[in-house]
Amino acid sequence: MAIGDWADRADHGGNACARRRCSLVSHAEGVLLLCCAMNPTRRTLISSIVATAGAAALVPSHTVATLMHPTRTPSALPPSIILSTWDHGMPANVAAAAALARGGSALDAAEHGVLVVEADPTNLSVGLGGLPDRDGIVTLDACIMDGTGRAGSVCFVQGIEHPVSVARMVLERTPHVLLAGAGAERFAREQGVAQRANTLTAQARAAWEEWKKTSHYAPVINIENHDTIGLLVLKGDGTMAGSCTTSGLAYKVHGRVGDSPIIGAGLYVDEEVGCATCTGLGETVLRTLASFLAVERIRMGDTPQQACEAAIARIIHKHPALASYQVGILALDKTGRHGAHAVTKGFTYALSTNGDHALHNASYAMH
Repeated sequence: MAIGDWADRADHGGNACARRRCSLVSHAEGVLLLCCAMNPTRRTLISSIVATAGAAALVPSHTVATLMHPTRTPSALPPSIILSTWDHGMPANVAAAAALARGGSALDAAEHGVLVVEADPTNLSVGLGGLPDRDGIVTLDACIMDGTGRAGSVCFVQGIEHPVSVARMVLERTPHVLLAGAGAERFAREQGVAQRANTLTAQARAAWEEWKKTSHYAPVINIENHDTIGLLVLKGDGTMAGSCTTSGLAYKVHGRVGDSPIIGAGLYVDEEVGCATCTGLGETVLRTLASFLAVERIRMGDTPQQACEAAIARIIHKHPALASYQVGILALDKTGRHGAHAVTKGFTYALSTNGDHALHNASYAMH
């Protein structure tokens, strides 16, 4: 195989590439891997060695390994970055960082971070404590995705405490991406997940009973600085993952599913480029595939902030009644730069870098 050819294989002569998209050159006594994770200088150096040595040259595998993967101390590793939506992103980021500190993968961090929020019975927009639909039933949606394109989702599930974990089971244990409703619940039970009776918390029941007095439906913007939680992870080794989980719009029509479990809408991850997640009125995000749009804008050269602003601009162009909804978007690129933008004031997000956790206010379009 010549330099520049792409190989889609798990390893090359024993030299693994986690991203599965590397060039290689075979030699009589070794395999030369031009790893996608290398910086351009290192790739150029190795390519020059091959060109100078000629096709008949022998490049021992141990020499190639040294060139490709020089010894790196932990202090030389780039920082891990965790980005998540709203105030509840702070405890989520702490949990995600703890997963990384235990040696977990980016996917582990993406899952474990949002578990904290799903388990909070006082949260009115995520997990079993969420506000119900108009029939008084809590239905949950979640997805998870890694940087190689693997994804799992569940939607319209009831009585499942951690839908994001079931979404990960879909990713890892099935050939599918999305399972819905009773089928997703049955799959969860088959995987050993307990399904609870779908009862409302006292807080959610009181709110629902109050709503029924008028049965007037209208999305509430920036409800208590909480909404869907989306979480993005860039691990120090360059791998990426993300997750998104919600109980959806309060008092929605029974059966409604929003953007959160839909890959490309509520979440999109491509570690060759970056990742993005959305929160807010899901219908506007579904109509524009805003997370996918943001990642593609980064691919075309935008910074993450520019990409977020472009995605929100598209949403506003398609949905001009700005006073009636809120959408926030976060994006993170493979170099660690991040962006955050919203339709209107009030969108907060949590940013964590190497154990430092801080809450920020996103920029916004409507002034």
